[in-house]
Amino acid sequence: MLAAARRFLLIVVGIAGATALVSLLLGLALGAGADRAVSVGLYLVGSFLLIAGFFIGNRGPARLKDEAGTSLLGPRFLRWATPDERIRTINESAIFVTIGLVLLLLGLVVDSRVRLY
Repeated sequence: MLAAARRFLLIVVGIAGATALVSLLLGLALGAGADRAVSVGLYLVGSFLLIAGFFIGNRGPARLKDEAGTSLLGPRFLRWATPDERIRTINESAIFVTIGLVLLLLGLVVDSRVRLY
């Protein structure tokens, strides 16, 4: 569990750091304040990850048999997802939603317009 927590924290710090850096650079280029630029960037990426996690988690039980031979109007060959695939889908959804929530909370902490006390 400790190794998994360390990996998860590394992912969160990496995504938050990259988001903050890109947001800061874009904000300064557009003339916005540093704290406002970083908070808006964290809000945007966090919201995107929440929505992505929702859609990943709501994926149906059917999967394509052959991903290479699919066409827009041609026949579609489907199979049922294995239990392992369904568990992986739920786990990926949970990771996306959790990271999204963490980024939104970090955005609240950085945002100068929000008082936390």
